[in-house]
Amino acid sequence: MRALSSPDGGLVYIYRMFTTRNPVDQSIIQHYQTLTKVELELVIHSAQEAQHSWRATSIADRKLILGRLGHLISSKKQEYARLITLEMGKVLPESIVEIQKCKTMCDFLVQNLDHLLLPKEVERTGERAYVRFDPLGGVLGIMPWNFPFWQVFRFALPALSAGNAVFLKHAPNTLGCGEALQDLFTEAGYPKGLFQHLMMEIDLVEPLIEHPFVQAVSLTGSERAGSAVASIAGKNIKKTVLELGGSDPFIVLEDADFSSALSTAVKSRMINCGQSCIAAKRFFVHEKIYSEFVNAFTQEMHALIQGNPEQNGVHYGPMARVDLVDQLLNQIEKSIQMGAKPSRTDYYDPDFPTFIKALVLTQLHFDMPVMKEEVFGPVAAIMPFSSDEQVIDYANRSDYGLGSSIWTQDMQRARHLAEKLESGSVYINTLMKSDVSLPFGGVKRSGYGRELSSQGFYEFVNIKSVVEA
Repeated sequence: MRALSSPDGGLVYIYRMFTTRNPVDQSIIQHYQTLTKVELELVIHSAQEAQHSWRATSIADRKLILGRLGHLISSKKQEYARLITLEMGKVLPESIVEIQKCKTMCDFLVQNLDHLLLPKEVERTGERAYVRFDPLGGVLGIMPWNFPFWQVFRFALPALSAGNAVFLKHAPNTLGCGEALQDLFTEAGYPKGLFQHLMMEIDLVEPLIEHPFVQAVSLTGSERAGSAVASIAGKNIKKTVLELGGSDPFIVLEDADFSSALSTAVKSRMINCGQSCIAAKRFFVHEKIYSEFVNAFTQEMHALIQGNPEQNGVHYGPMARVDLVDQLLNQIEKSIQMGAKPSRTDYYDPDFPTFIKALVLTQLHFDMPVMKEEVFGPVAAIMPFSSDEQVIDYANRSDYGLGSSIWTQDMQRARHLAEKLESGSVYINTLMKSDVSLPFGGVKRSGYGRELSSQGFYEFVNIKSVVEA
């Protein structure tokens, strides 16, 4: 919003608008009016009042609401999945899986909330000591568009269950999902104002973080956004959890189950049209099987059907926005200019500006953008290696450290490699994915802090020691 002087000297407020568009054809879905600073203050006040009563709610009552939330999201999964597909373009079956995954978060917390929140006794001589887990107050989540329900659930549900209020700043292209989530949480029984979806411009993020009620920020997004938010939060001594993307290595040793490694490699690269932080992006294949693997991998990638994500039989749809396509094309073209060999030349048609066809790049070196940067889209970079020492060097030669995977039938060898990989997760002979029972997060420029599991739950609580003499 901006203010202009009126003829009588007063101020006339001009509201800014966000517009969501269908990535398939760029047709307008909806216009949204952004918050003013005055309206934001009212929202914060509402959340404070809601959280004041919510923090006193029993664990049993919180579990009842979690149960209702799980039932509601399951009963409306088709509706929510279609909204996801409409706004950001993933194929409908993947959107349905995303909604189902949100239900697992509800189930996990229903089953574990007593254990997570009840005070923990500590044995001491002559004194009673215990550890409490108290809410912080307000927690801001700045969430991305690529998993517009799941990303919100994995940050917001633990924060709410611990007794906090939650503010959601969703990506501008998935505001319909943000609105649906606010309605969903209210319908499940969370107090009105406890979960707030904020349609606000970037310039209101700093005053929101600075507000005394907001005590923590969770951000999933770009390095640039994470650095900016962490700087503001650090200046105000506020806690942050940052998940800033990845360039995950997918390592295939010469004794791997070839068929399983191949099918999982394609799936890991192409889920969500390759627009996933934990997608495999850099493929390292032992030189003994490299040529065979590249040929089979390229054939499988090219065989995938691209089209309208709402139609049956389509494996991947468009990318979420035109600007993301432009960024990816720049990475591809610079890498080709530096010597990379593309598996096809018809990967982009400007008449369909959000569609890029699955592409494999070979003959690579580490100065190329596709090896140095995070590549968000249906493009795979694949290189041979000759030894375990070399592949560890290759895998760790990245500013990112989110996830990784290893394919081999020698588990002792795999464990040795896993120990040396610089990443928050290592998956051996299985697809890298987030799981409600395991801590999720990265190292290096992939961020810090953890989501999910008990480790993620305790990111947004005051772990308070109490000693009684």
